[in-house]
Amino acid sequence: MPDFYALGELEQIAVNLFYGWGYNFYRRENQLRADDLTVRAKVSGLLGAARASVEAAESAFRAQNLPPPSREKPRPDPSALAGAQALEKLSAGIGALEGQIRALPAPENDRMNQRYRNEAETLQKLLQSDIALAGRAELLRQMLQGKDGDWLVENALAVRGGLQAIEAALRERAAALAV
Repeated sequence: MPDFYALGELEQIAVNLFYGWGYNFYRRENQLRADDLTVRAKVSGLLGAARASVEAAESAFRAQNLPPPSREKPRPDPSALAGAQALEKLSAGIGALEGQIRALPAPENDRMNQRYRNEAETLQKLLQSDIALAGRAELLRQMLQGKDGDWLVENALAVRGGLQAIEAALRERAAALAV
């Protein structure tokens, strides 16, 4: 009959399970890997909020500037149509970055990586990239929060600059993994 309270036996069973699973909950590398996943999920959430702001502004912009066709005006105003398309493209760009961040790889927890790469050091570099990523995503979210479509169309270059800064952080992150 197994003794469910024998700490020595339980510890040995747990350690065997952890190693059998290829995972030890108490290693620094595993904590950093989990932190990386958490940060990326939060950054994706920030970008989702930024995208929601753009989509709300686009919807209001379309309702205000693109009325249904009538006999007097069967075609929409070209500048208003261009603005709505720019907002739609901006929303799609933010969504693409959000999806890319959710799918980012982390170093595998296997023996080859442990042997040829200092995993903790690599994960520490990823953490630095993720800090830049989170900061830039939050700045973009703050920039877009509560703005109307006209403001977004007028400041499209600044918003694109924010997206490019996030893309630069993604490139830095990819470079840290490539080493």
